[in-house]
Amino acid sequence: MAEYEPISMKQFIQILICLFINLPYYGKQLQVGLNKEFTSIKKAIEIADYNDTVYVHSGHYKEGNIIINKSIKLIGKGLPILDGEKNGEVISIKSNYVLVSGFKIQKSGIASLNDPCGVKVYDSHHVTIEHNIFDDNFFGIYLQFSKHCIVKNNKLTAYAVEEQQIGNGIHCWKSDSLQIIGNKIKGHRDGIYFEFVTNSVIWRNIATDNIRYGLHFMFSHSDSYISNIFRNNGAGVAVMFTKGVKMFHNTFEENWGDAAYGLMLKEISDSYIIGNTFKRNTTGIYMEGTNRILVEKNKFESNGWGMKIQASCMDNIITNNNLLGNTFDISTNGSLVLNTFNSNYWDKYEGYDLNKDNIGDVPFHPLSIFSIIVEKNPPAMLLFRSFMVTLLDKSEKMMPSLTPENFIDNTPLMRSLDL
Repeated sequence: MAEYEPISMKQFIQILICLFINLPYYGKQLQVGLNKEFTSIKKAIEIADYNDTVYVHSGHYKEGNIIINKSIKLIGKGLPILDGEKNGEVISIKSNYVLVSGFKIQKSGIASLNDPCGVKVYDSHHVTIEHNIFDDNFFGIYLQFSKHCIVKNNKLTAYAVEEQQIGNGIHCWKSDSLQIIGNKIKGHRDGIYFEFVTNSVIWRNIATDNIRYGLHFMFSHSDSYISNIFRNNGAGVAVMFTKGVKMFHNTFEENWGDAAYGLMLKEISDSYIIGNTFKRNTTGIYMEGTNRILVEKNKFESNGWGMKIQASCMDNIITNNNLLGNTFDISTNGSLVLNTFNSNYWDKYEGYDLNKDNIGDVPFHPLSIFSIIVEKNPPAMLLFRSFMVTLLDKSEKMMPSLTPENFIDNTPLMRSLDL
């Protein structure tokens, strides 16, 4: 049996020193508020060291632009109000590893050149902004040149009536690996805006009553948005000049207007639209210049147009979707069909299924001749539901002559899918 020599006192002290050096430093706590050690948030931040926590207790703080230029936690207790008094930014974050949580942040300045915000993050990483209320700010939260940041469970509300009077709720520019989770955004220009943002996730947000878009993507590749709700915005979502986007289990509803849609895709490729609900929109999905998009297991219900697929689209696959109660299921502006439709449920299908395999024995032509007429002559919509239009569509289905012959679902489903 091996014998162990007892360690010397010198060795014991060396071990203790090593352990102490490797212990994490949790920092000290600084208290701001009435009858606390600090009355000024700026003064507490100035005194704070790396990894310290500044607790701000309930009250109404009017300190102008609060700059965080060190790695600290700024936490509100009792929802203290940080009031910008309509002059510049309220909080500017210029350091990594910063947390801002538990505040009501209100009344930033208004400007079109420097975009004042409730909170703006400059060239930083690992910043977390969570559990705050943003009220009446020009931009709510703005991240630029940022990485690995989290914007979570915030409520952002603005009150402008014209888009030039207001900025975006959550604005992200030239950033990577962001997480935008569980926020509620209302009354801004765009609810969430991504430009040159990559490898990021937008999850469980609710964007309602925004003037332009609920969500706006530009040149932002390899991003995912999942389980969001986009309701009653000027238009639901616009995804443009982008590739590798994953759009899963979102709800697009009540987006009405002459140029409104649930989802607009322009010049995008190699993306996925799976498990979404498009309900009561002027157009569920509008596609222009899109390539290699999989549209699968979505529900299109009670829209003006379920989908508008322009002639500039190719190699898209539309499969296993439910199309229910739409005025027009599909529309296009050309005669060349380079996309594939198969195994969708169309409530307008009147075919039969003799072998009871839930697949119609007769192919379905989903393109209404009247939808083509309306696409070229919008005022013709006044004739919708007239006897002549009904007769025209019935005749075209029996003997197709004007609609593209290969615009067809060869395996239409007899029963709607359980989506």
